Amino acid sequence: MGLGKKELLALDIDECRVNSHSCVNAKCSNLVGSYNCTCHDGYTPSQDNQNLCRDRDECAEAENAQLCGQRGKCKNLNGSYWCDCEEGFSNYGNNATKCSKIDCSIFNVDQGPASSLAGLANVVLMMRSSCLALSEPRLPPSEVKGEGEALLEKLFTAVDGVLADVGGGGTADDPGEVSELLATVENAVALIGPQLRDNRTRLETRQTVDAEIAVERGQAPPTGPVHLTVEKASLDTDWTTAAGTESYPGFAYAALLSYTNLSAASNQSLEELSSYQQDGVAPDVQLVSRVVSVVVSNPSTANLSRPISVTFRHLEVKKEPQRVEFICVYWTKEGSWSTAGCTIQPKNSNQTFTVCESSHLSSFAVLMALYPMEHTFGLLLVTKIGLAVSLLCLVLCILTFKFCRSIQGTRTTIHLHLCICLFMADLFFLAGISQTKPQGGCRFVASMLHFFFLGVFSWMLLEGVQLYRMVVLVFNTTIRPLYLFLAGYGAPLLIVVVSAASRPGGYGTEKHCWLSLEDGLIWSFFGPVCLVIVFNVIFFVVTVWRLAQKFSSLNPDLPKLHKIKMFTVTAIAQMCILGLMWVFGAFLFREDNIAVAYIFTVLNSLQGALVFVMHCLLSKQVREEYAYFFACSRMPQKKRHSDFSSSNPSSSQSQASRSAQSTKESQI
Repeated sequence: MGLGKKELLALDIDECRVNSHSCVNAKCSNLVGSYNCTCHDGYTPSQDNQNLCRDRDECAEAENAQLCGQRGKCKNLNGSYWCDCEEGFSNYGNNATKCSKIDCSIFNVDQGPASSLAGLANVVLMMRSSCLALSEPRLPPSEVKGEGEALLEKLFTAVDGVLADVGGGGTADDPGEVSELLATVENAVALIGPQLRDNRTRLETRQTVDAEIAVERGQAPPTGPVHLTVEKASLDTDWTTAAGTESYPGFAYAALLSYTNLSAASNQSLEELSSYQQDGVAPDVQLVSRVVSVVVSNPSTANLSRPISVTFRHLEVKKEPQRVEFICVYWTKEGSWSTAGCTIQPKNSNQTFTVCESSHLSSFAVLMALYPMEHTFGLLLVTKIGLAVSLLCLVLCILTFKFCRSIQGTRTTIHLHLCICLFMADLFFLAGISQTKPQGGCRFVASMLHFFFLGVFSWMLLEGVQLYRMVVLVFNTTIRPLYLFLAGYGAPLLIVVVSAASRPGGYGTEKHCWLSLEDGLIWSFFGPVCLVIVFNVIFFVVTVWRLAQKFSSLNPDLPKLHKIKMFTVTAIAQMCILGLMWVFGAFLFREDNIAVAYIFTVLNSLQGALVFVMHCLLSKQVREEYAYFFACSRMPQKKRHSDFSSSNPSSSQSQASRSAQSTKESQI
């Protein structure tokens, strides 16, 4: 009886496993009741014995006549071959690569980099030695791997040292230095790429360089897409673009390099900056991405058959302007940014990413054009009209507080000088805030604005102190004028003098005659303002609390309490308006939103009008004085008399009568 299939499988012996086969230089494959031998690469079956594979002489085969190129001599090896290259040519240590010309003159120490990048000379010398070693005739190498990887790591470590030594800050300041550094690294990667054994190599140093390199080898040029990724950037191209259409050397590579600390170093001007002007104003241009370099084995990179695509992730930007425009650029040999051949893909880009296309290869980046906030006609009109109204109201307040004798007292003195400081601040603001030339005049305007706006808040603090003394201390509510002037004008003057002496360059900026926001000088204004607001809030809270206690006790002197209550409410309203104005004023000069400018302008124009309404129109005494003055102004010349300049006995008696009725209130 014959055996079935299952029985045959059960009785089969795997000759490949038990090593009882006779395959030589071949791979054993088990068969049912037998086995098969498949020759390894570089071997061919023997005509006498199919299980015996003999060495294949690749050099003797007609189709491989140009296996090593015109400058290489093919030498057969057991299972392989070796290209013995002439001097000046190399197969980069690969036994299946044609001999290609190596130009070691690109690593020329005599024409080396600038003295401030002296550390780069060591990098150039290291790469020159490696290049010369490759260009010399060599015997077939042993199976030692990792030579290219080790050299790549040495290169990036040396570049770390170069950038770390420049100025101690990790950046190169001169455009020529940046060009020299980029060119040296790109040439070095082009030399090392063919020596890498793995198809993908990713290397990131501690400080400056992040790189990914892809390598393909074979008899035919590779095809298909290529995608490389480093931190903050990625590259999309294809192997046809990377390898080129010229003679194929047996390998192709593509590399993407990213420089971490090179952002500030290469923040140079854009060649075509004039074409990005709007309304005759050139934008402020700054780097918003990392600088990346693209290196491929294609020798013709000036005009690629297909554009490459580089995606940049934007870096954090220090300031947010009103209008921005992202620009794709490349680094020229002359040491500046240019947009020639680089375009942005707006459909694939946003505020976080920018996708750039380029028809040539170089080092690339994304620039951000910062356009200043436009002061529209409407804003300028609101500013001029609002400040004109504010100045007019402040003039009326100053005349009222100065000549209306029925309201004279410590509180009126505080109101008077608060209005004077506010008037002078608004006057300087209207006349000189944008007059940045000459520089000395701009600094003077900035210092005057600093002084008078500090004066406004100093007199506001004195108003809070006066209310506190009236309600809480009850007695001795009068403050000597000397003390008032020392606090109201002396303290602001001291702050301005100290600030100007310590940081004179902080007064006046390129666009406004105000304090600089860059070196912290602005806190010599906002610091005291915040303190005044905090102290006044405390004074007003205590004042309102004590007033509530007095009202709850049914104090018989209710008219006086009502008067104090009104003063307290108006003082709190005044502080809120002024404080709110400078909350928006803190952001105005950063130019990040035109709405902030409108809010600031409207509140600024309301200051004088608000003081006039609260302390003049809402005051019954002042309204009576106004009514009496205007009534007298319409009488015949001989009968005119006024409390502002009265000499008539009857009018004096009338005035004295009204003054007597409000003696206690006048103390306020």
